[in-house]
Amino acid sequence: MPLGALLVLLLLGGAGPASAHAALDSTDPGDGAVLRRAPGHVTLAFSESVGLRDDSFRVLDPGGHRVRTGDTGHADGRSETARVALPGGLGEGTYTVAWRVVSADSHPVSGAFTFSVGKPSTTVASVDTGPTEDPLTTNLHRIARYLSYLAAALLIGTAAFVALCRPPDAAPLRRPLAAGWWMLLGATVALLVLRAPYEAGTGPSGALDPDALGDTLTARPGVLLLIRLALLGPAALFLARMFRTPVGDRHPRPGPLAATAGGALAVALALTWAASEHASAGIQVPAAMTSSTLHLLATALWLGGLTALLLTLRSAGDTATVARFSRVALASVTVLAVTGVYQSWRGLGSWQALTGTTYGRLLLAKVVLVAVLLAAAAVSRRWTAALAATAAAQEPARERVPQPAGGPPAPEPPTAPADTGGAAPATAALRRGLRRSVLAEAVVAAVVLAVTTVLTGTQPGRAVDEAARTVPAGGVLPASVTTIPFEIGTAGRGTVQITLDPGRTGDNAVQAVVFGPDGSLAAVPELRLSFTLPDQHVGPIDAELVDRGGYWSANTVTLPLPGTWTMKTTVRVSEIDQVSEVRRIRVER
Repeated sequence: MPLGALLVLLLLGGAGPASAHAALDSTDPGDGAVLRRAPGHVTLAFSESVGLRDDSFRVLDPGGHRVRTGDTGHADGRSETARVALPGGLGEGTYTVAWRVVSADSHPVSGAFTFSVGKPSTTVASVDTGPTEDPLTTNLHRIARYLSYLAAALLIGTAAFVALCRPPDAAPLRRPLAAGWWMLLGATVALLVLRAPYEAGTGPSGALDPDALGDTLTARPGVLLLIRLALLGPAALFLARMFRTPVGDRHPRPGPLAATAGGALAVALALTWAASEHASAGIQVPAAMTSSTLHLLATALWLGGLTALLLTLRSAGDTATVARFSRVALASVTVLAVTGVYQSWRGLGSWQALTGTTYGRLLLAKVVLVAVLLAAAAVSRRWTAALAATAAAQEPARERVPQPAGGPPAPEPPTAPADTGGAAPATAALRRGLRRSVLAEAVVAAVVLAVTTVLTGTQPGRAVDEAARTVPAGGVLPASVTTIPFEIGTAGRGTVQITLDPGRTGDNAVQAVVFGPDGSLAAVPELRLSFTLPDQHVGPIDAELVDRGGYWSANTVTLPLPGTWTMKTTVRVSEIDQVSEVRRIRVER
């Protein structure tokens, strides 16, 4: 989204609805519904198609015990739904349904809701309604994704540099090409084996489960990773053929057919990312896929080309090579700007999302970094222009020498020495300056790529806004549920499950349940809760919680404004010890 994000503020108005990361549209039974008879199924409807797992549903009875359910599938064959069969004879009380599916952009999403048979229970089974993720698995998956982006940029960008910029000696670029190929192979394999535990939210040891790996290989994200692995074979053959040059020719020049094949391989590799991330879901999918593919290819040409140029300048890069890359980089920046405007508009959806969502804040950080990157690129272009002017000035002028008729040919005038180690001081100084500015570009570009990796794994602002505005069937707004862990001295870790109903501006009811380390209800001497809206200098607003014998509640807490509120929970675990935890919650209008 380089440069384009700077312009996106002009284009945000009038955007239509979209998703990326599936949003839950409705549940059947509805959240909080009280039914006369036990239902035969639980059905969820989402804003986009979802992938299902064997453990996509967990249904807990009023006592917190898991109910044995039937097979999980799509309702009436519709890919945007999920359904599970319930056993007959469910008893009276409140049941909790925890669900976890994989959205069309390959990211897992999860949540929970309740329904009651006969009448509600006095207590509800504790379940985490947010996405449960093992931190180690998530971090390993994120690192592998970053390395795959970096490897693709190195592989595609370096190969394109050899073909388009024609350095005088391409031999130093064999090593980064090989490194990019092997890095992409290793990162793709890592993503493939980590896919199952990443979707399930479990530890890395889940990668050793052969059944889970088998499920991954048949699901869309796994199939795309297998396609990426398959494309690496032809890519290796293409690179080997490109560098198979005649003796004495140090510059490999692929012919038109080979160049077309190489371009097709690059596009196919880029499509394996576009088809598995945000572009594959929501509005205008074909346009988004095209934009995402071009965006990745332009990034690779720029970042990979910078690395190749840096290595070339360290050996014997000539002015013509630098000038050719300057033109390629300018074209890449233009493509990045156009595709960035479109992707930013598609991902944000509103002004508020720019600062009110994680996606928007990451996008702003990327804009700042890209501005620094463009400044470094401008410095590099000035060094390039100065180097070209100096080289032109040092070009020896060939004088026309008259020759006597029939006499021997005049000797050739001496040519200037090659611009290598014995280059003129001015040329050498310019080349050193160019190397430093290109190195700065490459470092900042690597940081931009890291932010991009996190951005592609973050729910877009438009989807966050859509999920917040979703009203389930029956018109009942879902409650905001937050689970907060806290330490109980040496006894271990407890949790407080806080329900803010309906989680909108105006009057809200609050329920808070405290659980001990073993998951059972825990009695505490005191529980305090307050809400603050820092942006508007509102609060703290205290929720006057009352101990109801097993849970704490307040009938009315008035939150006057929408926004991201800070919720502070203080648990007194003994007469002298207490612990406070802070969470940010979203309150909608």
